[in-house]
Amino acid sequence: MKMMELAWLNVKSSIRSYLSLVLSLAFTILIFYNFQNIIYADTFAVLGSQNKDYIDIIIQVISFVLGCFMFFFLWYATNVFLTRRKREIGVYVFMGLSNQRIGTLYMIETTLTGLSALILGLFTGILSGTLFQMIFAVISEYEVTVGFGFEIKPVLVTAAVYLVMYLFFALKGYIEIVRSSVLEMISAARRNEYVRQRAGLLLAKALLGVGVLGAGYYLAVRKGGMEVLTNALTAVILVVAGTYLLFGGLIPLLFQNLARNKIWLYQRQRSLWVNQMIFRMKKNYRTYAMVSVLMLCAVTALATGFAMRQRYRNMVKFDGTFPFQLISDRDDLDARARELITSQNVITASSGAEVLTMDGSQVTASESYNWYILIAYPEFVSMAEEAGMEVDLPEPAEGEVAAASHLVMLSLLTDQSNVRIQICGEEYRQIADSTTPYLGYLQKEMSVYVVSQTDYERLLPLGEKRYVYNYRIGDTGAFAQTKEALDRLQDEYPDSWIGRIAVDPDSTELAWTRVIYTICLFLFLVFVLAGGCIMFMKLYNDAFEEKARYLVLKKLGFSRRTLKKSVAAELRVSYLLPFLVMAVSSYFSVHALENVMFEHLNGIRMISVLVTLAVFLVCYFLSVPVYLKNAGIDAGA
Repeated sequence: MKMMELAWLNVKSSIRSYLSLVLSLAFTILIFYNFQNIIYADTFAVLGSQNKDYIDIIIQVISFVLGCFMFFFLWYATNVFLTRRKREIGVYVFMGLSNQRIGTLYMIETTLTGLSALILGLFTGILSGTLFQMIFAVISEYEVTVGFGFEIKPVLVTAAVYLVMYLFFALKGYIEIVRSSVLEMISAARRNEYVRQRAGLLLAKALLGVGVLGAGYYLAVRKGGMEVLTNALTAVILVVAGTYLLFGGLIPLLFQNLARNKIWLYQRQRSLWVNQMIFRMKKNYRTYAMVSVLMLCAVTALATGFAMRQRYRNMVKFDGTFPFQLISDRDDLDARARELITSQNVITASSGAEVLTMDGSQVTASESYNWYILIAYPEFVSMAEEAGMEVDLPEPAEGEVAAASHLVMLSLLTDQSNVRIQICGEEYRQIADSTTPYLGYLQKEMSVYVVSQTDYERLLPLGEKRYVYNYRIGDTGAFAQTKEALDRLQDEYPDSWIGRIAVDPDSTELAWTRVIYTICLFLFLVFVLAGGCIMFMKLYNDAFEEKARYLVLKKLGFSRRTLKKSVAAELRVSYLLPFLVMAVSSYFSVHALENVMFEHLNGIRMISVLVTLAVFLVCYFLSVPVYLKNAGIDAGA
């Protein structure tokens, strides 16, 4: 029989073994292809070249992340299935086949499997490409027309990236088989399987893991200034390392201590699955840790996307609070400005105030601007009430300021306490900070500080008195006509200094940020499904290794019902352990996001955790019958 025919027969006979691998890889290829398709399609070109460029850059970065994920996923999956096949392939040695021919057989099998995943992934990706772009546009809230079309470049890029990775691991498996002995191939599936680890070593790893994980949690939620970014990067490393140490030390130690409680152990078939978890933890803890970290990345990604979407909406609302604003040295512009605006539109709200502008060289603050605005607290309250806004800043005393800040996508200055600024050489303590758009877009272009009436009058000779006029219109469709009418002011008062701000409500300046939420949502789904697939594949492989043990237990008189309950409990704990660690860690990762994004994200964290739990439950209910069948528990007596 030819090698190709033998490989084809092996693939057909082991199709169930490879099915989860093929489907998982096909799903990853589908997502990767559809993101590449967005880059090469012209669907989002209507948003402008700048937004299209930003979207392409973001997708390219995410494609790199997906590529890295695909690399490690292939590494793990091919290792699992190589271990599964090694013992089976080793039998061919007794049939007279050399290691080279066995390796060639494995290469052909894995190539057929890999090509099946590639064809399935590209085929479903091409079919769903238009639908994917439609969903992408709807979630991102883009009003674009998605046409039906086909681009060859996304297919070639996806196929090239995938084939390079897959053939690398196929070649790696070939070399490993060629260099393996018969004994290694037959016993590879059981290597390091039943090992009860030393309690002293486990205790040391447990203490180190708890300490490292605790340090990561602390750095993640610690507030500060520019060191927040360094703390976040360090926290990521510590949490990943701490998670691995936790599964490699604390959890095995807990199980070994539980096993010493004989009264508890010998109830409800616990002796069967608890000892099984203890003996296999040395081999499986890396998988549990990897899945837990993957789920943590998924929850954090979704929280990041949700925060970015909320931030974008608030920023658009902030900038558009007053579509038209004037700042001038004249205190009599209001009547004429109203006359010009109402000739084309309707004024729904307005406000005005006397302010003091100062050059950037006169003020030293955490944020550097060319100009700063100071406003007396009584004037500030009057302006806010005139516009119908609630005042949320306390009245500063002498030597104190309250900041009226602008919204940013994220801020590394998370510690707002004990902030000091200097105005004309004198130090002032900042007592509060508000992002309410009292001065609309002006708060984005200049830093605004509310001071006491006494300090304002004392600083008045050191700055320039200006008057601010804010107007909200009712008909945004007539924005351009209103803007043209208001521009006449500068012609009517040529000897006066008049600055005009017009914020177009239909501006697409920040439209590219909406894509981040959609990408994060897809990353969440990819990571969650991948985590579930990894657990499923691992338990699927473990079932074959336990077939002999369960055969012995059946001969010893254990009923199928007892063994089924034991397997259900073992698999339930296997899924529950990484989920619980992820659920705890996600609180700190999302809380760190709340600090830099200034958004409440606990609700989305709970939703994402529950979705992850639902996916794990589905995988668990699928795993139990498959495990029972592969382990021979549901087979004949």
